[in-house]
Amino acid sequence: MKEVMAIVRMNMINKTKKALSAEGFDSMTCRKVYGRGKKKVDYELINSLLSGAEIESPEVAEAVSEGHRLVPKRLITLIVNDDDVEKVANTIISVNKSGNAGDGKIFVIPVTGAARVRTGEVGEEAI
Repeated sequence: MKEVMAIVRMNMINKTKKALSAEGFDSMTCRKVYGRGKKKVDYELINSLLSGAEIESPEVAEAVSEGHRLVPKRLITLIVNDDDVEKVANTIISVNKSGNAGDGKIFVIPVTGAARVRTGEVGEEAI
C-alpha cells in the first residue's frame, strides 16, 4: 500500500476530485494548506508593474505576490494499492499540469498497515 499526497491549486480541487473519482478512486482526504515553493521574486516584473503596467493573468499576479508569503493550496491524500500509484499520479498530473510554476507536487509514501475500525479488516482489505 502507498499513500499518495498531492498539493494542487485551490481552483483545481473539484476537477481533480472528479477525475480521480472517474478513475475509481473515490476515497480521499482533502485539506486546505498553506505553503510556498522555492521560486524567487522577479523584481524586474514588480518594477514594471509599479510603473503602471496591468496584470494580465492570474499566474502573473501569483508570481508577483508570491515572494515569501504562504500561498493557499489543497492537499489531497489517498491510500492506494501499489499497482494504482502510477494511475493516480498520472490522473492528478493530467488535470493539474498547465506548464506554470505552482501546478503542484505529488509525494508517494509507503504505508505499512491499515485497519478498518468498523469491521476490523486489516491490510489491503481495509482500503
